[in-house]
Amino acid sequence: MSEHGGSVLAVASVGGLRSGSPVGAYSASKAALIHLVRQLGTELGPTVRVNAIAPAVVKTRVRQGALPRQGEGGRCCLPDESAGAAGGHRQGGRFPAGRRRLLVTGETLVVDGGVTVPDS
Repeated sequence: MSEHGGSVLAVASVGGLRSGSPVGAYSASKAALIHLVRQLGTELGPTVRVNAIAPAVVKTRVRQGALPRQGEGGRCCLPDESAGAAGGHRQGGRFPAGRRRLLVTGETLVVDGGVTVPDS
């Protein structure tokens, strides 16, 4: 990758961006991952792009018991929305993991339907 370039995509979580989660250790690990993405983006960019996506709760069979109820701050992210945000080959090679060479590195794309937007 250092010779020909490349892209690394980490999957973080909105839990790494805000407090309030009932799973503090998980959120702390995602916050550390987001910082690692920033650091590696600085160290390896622009030849190797290092970015992350941070989805809200993704609606899967495993997460059914932990899904937010209607009116509790947004809706769940669907699996294809999270995958589409990753921008892999099947999604047309778009940001952040796509093959197109973009000078974006060290960034985290939040995919949460507005859950983390502050109230004004």
